[in-house]
Amino acid sequence: MNLTLKVWRQKNAQDQGHFETFQVSDVSKDMSFLEMFDVLNERLINEGKEPIAFDHDCREGICGMCSMYINGRAHGPWDETTTCQLHMRAYNDGDTITVEPWRAGAFPVLKDLMVDRTSFDRIIEAGGFVSVNTGNAQDANNIPIGKDKADVAFAAAACIGCGACVAACKNSSAMLFVSAKVSQLALLPQGHPERKQRAIDMVAQMDKEGFGSCTNTGACEAECPKGISLTNIARLNREFIGAGFSKE
Repeated sequence: MNLTLKVWRQKNAQDQGHFETFQVSDVSKDMSFLEMFDVLNERLINEGKEPIAFDHDCREGICGMCSMYINGRAHGPWDETTTCQLHMRAYNDGDTITVEPWRAGAFPVLKDLMVDRTSFDRIIEAGGFVSVNTGNAQDANNIPIGKDKADVAFAAAACIGCGACVAACKNSSAMLFVSAKVSQLALLPQGHPERKQRAIDMVAQMDKEGFGSCTNTGACEAECPKGISLTNIARLNREFIGAGFSKE
């Protein structure tokens, strides 16, 4: 395939940034989207030009680093798929593909398609932990947890913190991310000691980082590569309101 790429280039957070157009030829439909960028970067390096900076690590849909906004969608056109797992068979010969970084004040651009997502780390530091000393691995039946709660907790824990929910939301809200992290611990007995304070502290840190409020449009769930449910946001609201009443 022969493709036209319009890629956002930006030296740092202070730079205004601009789109650059690249022609990419002989693209295999079996390539992943990131492999296609690797080929382009090899060509740029051989030509003595600056390669395009983008985040990546595992390339297995696990780490959540491959954050690209592709033709107006976080992670591209496939549902519940990270950019690294998106393959070029999603496109046709002659297509034009526009690639941008996440657009959010709380995710400042570091360079080109890379953004600073340490705001998520600070939200986790505020309350995404448990104080229970787990010690050695216990037998499965020592802490009985209902399968319904375990399933919901595991589903919430599937969040990889990629930030697609923020990028998709017109208010750049981090509610889906925060609610997933609060839910996975609130549903399990090990997370109960900090349960009330966790909701208060993580929401406070989210607001401090400059994320917007929830729009209730569902764009976050629709673009989440792990299919994190909006029901987690409802649970976060209940946890937060309940924690507020208990402190009065």
